[in-house]
Amino acid sequence: MSDYRIESRKFLPRSMWAMFDAFPDQGPCEPALASEALRNAKVALLTSGGLYMKKSQQPFDIEREKSDPYWGDPSYRIIPRDVGSGEIGVAHLHLNPDDIEADFNVALPLDIFAELERRGEIGQLAERNYSFMGYQGRSCDTWRETYGPELANSLHADAVNLLILAPT
Repeated sequence: MSDYRIESRKFLPRSMWAMFDAFPDQGPCEPALASEALRNAKVALLTSGGLYMKKSQQPFDIEREKSDPYWGDPSYRIIPRDVGSGEIGVAHLHLNPDDIEADFNVALPLDIFAELERRGEIGQLAERNYSFMGYQGRSCDTWRETYGPELANSLHADAVNLLILAPT
């Protein structure tokens, strides 16, 4: 069994380190073993980080958001499971894209779930995974009425059993 311990502190702004450090260390813990259902599940990932494929997809519309700060691009992008690190761009006004562009797995952990698949801890990582821009503002109705049902239909067509949101 691998060591799953993650140094969470490094993902926080420095201003929050003292607050984080104030929590008592719980010590090492044994990772939960995957249930039979999880070992047979087809898993898709969804990020709110505004990721897109640089060469084949339009970035999210941040120019409109700049002129109308209460609007957010409600569309989504399909990210294939075998995407390479240099292929991902980030379009989001509410986060710093530097870490995501350096390693997209901090926002969409495809490599980690591919490893879980190889080890038999999940059944399969879906071929199609998804990204949207987390800030929706006045665009929530469009997401709820159009893009949400479209995404649900795609997940159903791909026989996905579990969708994991990786918020940013």
